Amino acid sequence: MTHTPNDHPTPAPSRNAARLDNGWTVRCVDGPLPGHLAEALAAGGPGVAATVPGTVHTDLLAAGLIDDPYLDDNERLLAWIGRCDWEYRTTFARPAGAAGHDRHELAFDGLDTVAAVALNGVEVGRTANQHRSYRFDVTELLRDGDNELTVRFASPVRHADAQALELGQRPQVNHHPFNAIRKAACNFGWDWGIDAATAGIWRPVRLESWSTARLAAVRALPGADLSGAGPIGLLDVHVDVERADGPTAEQGLEVGVTVRGPDGRRGAASCGSAVTVEPGQRSAVVRLRVPDAELWWPRGYGDQPLYDVEVVLGVARKPSGTAGGAGAGPAGSPDPVPADLPAHAARVPAALDRWNGRTGFRNVALDMTPDDDGTSFTVLVNDRPIWVKGANWIPDDTFFHRVDRARYARRLGQAELANLNLLRVWGGGLYESGDFYAECDERGILVWQDFAFACAAYSEAEPLRGEVEAEARDAVTRLAPHPSLVLWNGSNENIWGYHDWGWKLRLDGRTWGLGYYTDLLPRVVAELDGTRPYTPSSPWSGSLGVHPNDPDHGSMHSWELWNQLDWPHYRDTVPRFMAEFGWQAPPAWSTLRRSVGDVPLTPESPGMQVHQKAMEGNKKLTAGLVPHVPLPDDMDDWHWAMQWNQAVAVRTAVEHLRSWAPRCMGSVVWQFNDCWPVTSWAAVDGDERPKPLLYALAQAHADRLLTVQPRVVEPGGAFVLPGGQASGPGPRGADAAPGASALAVVVVNDTDESWTGDLLVRRLNYAGAELAAATVPFVAAERGTAAVVVPADVATPGDAAAELVVVTSGGLRAVWFFGEPRDSALSAPDLSATARPLEAGRVEVRVTARNLVRDLTLLADKAHPGAVADTALVTLLPGEAATFEVSVPLPGSEEHDRAVTAATGRSRDPESFDPQDLLAPQVLRSLNQLI
Repeated sequence: MTHTPNDHPTPAPSRNAARLDNGWTVRCVDGPLPGHLAEALAAGGPGVAATVPGTVHTDLLAAGLIDDPYLDDNERLLAWIGRCDWEYRTTFARPAGAAGHDRHELAFDGLDTVAAVALNGVEVGRTANQHRSYRFDVTELLRDGDNELTVRFASPVRHADAQALELGQRPQVNHHPFNAIRKAACNFGWDWGIDAATAGIWRPVRLESWSTARLAAVRALPGADLSGAGPIGLLDVHVDVERADGPTAEQGLEVGVTVRGPDGRRGAASCGSAVTVEPGQRSAVVRLRVPDAELWWPRGYGDQPLYDVEVVLGVARKPSGTAGGAGAGPAGSPDPVPADLPAHAARVPAALDRWNGRTGFRNVALDMTPDDDGTSFTVLVNDRPIWVKGANWIPDDTFFHRVDRARYARRLGQAELANLNLLRVWGGGLYESGDFYAECDERGILVWQDFAFACAAYSEAEPLRGEVEAEARDAVTRLAPHPSLVLWNGSNENIWGYHDWGWKLRLDGRTWGLGYYTDLLPRVVAELDGTRPYTPSSPWSGSLGVHPNDPDHGSMHSWELWNQLDWPHYRDTVPRFMAEFGWQAPPAWSTLRRSVGDVPLTPESPGMQVHQKAMEGNKKLTAGLVPHVPLPDDMDDWHWAMQWNQAVAVRTAVEHLRSWAPRCMGSVVWQFNDCWPVTSWAAVDGDERPKPLLYALAQAHADRLLTVQPRVVEPGGAFVLPGGQASGPGPRGADAAPGASALAVVVVNDTDESWTGDLLVRRLNYAGAELAAATVPFVAAERGTAAVVVPADVATPGDAAAELVVVTSGGLRAVWFFGEPRDSALSAPDLSATARPLEAGRVEVRVTARNLVRDLTLLADKAHPGAVADTALVTLLPGEAATFEVSVPLPGSEEHDRAVTAATGRSRDPESFDPQDLLAPQVLRSLNQLI
């Protein structure tokens, strides 16, 4: 559900809200302030202009006092910022709309993190949790003239260090004890993230003035009843009311709710109801049932109709006792709302407060039923199993306030390009703003939401425990209305860490967070939501008695490949659900050149090392590359080789996992996005540019997919799981000897229509000559798979270094190469290419191959930092052609301005773009160039 603004109640005329985002300054009040900044930032000085919402880092950057933290080694040079205390200050006049109200409160949607708030020299509250919102009563302090508001932030680094000693040191994976402070863990650095511990007023702040009562919390919980002839939309609106002191404190109140149809009009698809909040009571529930509701579906399964919801609080117009009460809904069916009346005009004549949002009707479940193979992990929406095509989401910028609705929209547009249907909001980050979930609601992208715990043991003692519960209540209340949100998860890898990472001896009996994951958090979810499933951690086997990362039980994380093994070994395991796996690569070339100014630029040059945070990251990049292609000596070739390897590694894994449906019911790639320019596992880099991996995901996640997979056939023809376990009925066309290795074509059909046809399976040499062929029919049921064993004469090469298998059906194609590229007869690309400008900043690039060309890719940003191609990783047989469409931002557009800003003199000047630049061999890349 989308709240206005930022999921907080929309002010009605009787409640006045004045944003306090102007006139702020910031100054350093303690800590290791560099001498050359003392005059501008010293405690006794005026400070510099500050932006709210914002952070100290971005304020100092805007003032020209520091260089961009993302460039070169500025991260280390600016570490002093996180070790200082800071004070924000502004003055504001009492708003005219505040006159005559009973109560005046400062409302902070987010403070980062350890803060003391004072108005007119009087402290009104202290905070210690970035993930919470806060309200402070300032009724007795507000003046008619100017009012001075100050927020003093303690150093997050020093506070975390002190709290670690106070609570007792516990295992974690960072050089800062992020587990001792309720702040985004990755803000202290991660194996892909910059260490830039921030402070500031990072979400909006308002002065709210109200009388009689206000809506303290609204939880609109959507659902769907599918048991009858037609779907019934369910909406339970839980309302908490805060009453002002004074003669009106015990007045009867009324809460009215209206739901409007997905087209925004009142009518048959709309309904409304109201309840009375008795004097002395503080809560109520309005339960609505919408007959013949249009169901909300994840993308690829149906539409995403969203219903407008309005909640109005007013003074009761009837004697108390006529309708409901605290904790109860109306006794009968919801009353229809007359179509010619404004919302609840006849019901709540004196509106005190109002809340508006959107929701969608669906039901959700997580099936973790034990079966013959172990324990399933299947997401269901509207009673239908969903094969999850997901990715892990991290904060899109280290400075969280810079991510606005437009940026979320750009990123989620890229998620749609990658054919994703789920994003997992990872527990080392934050609970995103309402804009993120609203975009997911509109696009049909499911959300798996972690609570903010990751890769560490956490104290369960006070004051941390109280903060955790308050934070959880805040998050569940704020996010629960969104139909895209389908799963709550207690933590990232923490139960696994306790089992396997050597924590037990180090903890020596101390609490480590298990009570949060198995008691406190599920209790809060059950109390405040109750409509969605909850898991204690990821990975999760379904029971504390089963190893948390057992591939046969529940969800799994796979990191032994990246850390130790080569990516073809992804095929060695068939989990029930893969929740994390991935491969690294550097960012796009323009991003790399903007952020690293090394001369010469090499994989090991100083700036490259700063922008590689993974333990032995470059060593692992090399180890994962050289079994497939030789290690390049040229930096351009190294960059392309690593990006190619990442894309192919992850594509291999996703196709493997999809080929084993329904035993495996999903994959969630690590990771989708980046928060700064860095070598990482991301598909989209920190400057918002796609890597080839994004296109590999699009291909591997296609609704209809052909993929060639190695298999072992058991007696009777069934395939054998890599561990030796049989996996169901035999495939069509099985002619391999029992126990023998074979090639199989797996037809994956993630649509609502059955897919029938013939597979043309051919073995070719690299010159394109056909050596063997067969035609095999297939039938893939809706949302199902079908497997066809490749006949032995096609699957057996005469020369593994110079032959491949090509499978086609209905315009789709899959290929299988018998040998590694470095051991193959692949020759230099022989291409004919043209670039033709089109209208509206588009360029058509047409490429014809005279020989076999593998994974042809346009690294378009090397020609123009804002240019983006529409596809990548295209394999052409001799004589085939491919067309790429490249979008180039027009001068004056927002995209062009971003490209110009990002160029910084280190990457190609966008003003000098020539479409023919797209044909340069360092732009038009292929695997052939690496052999």
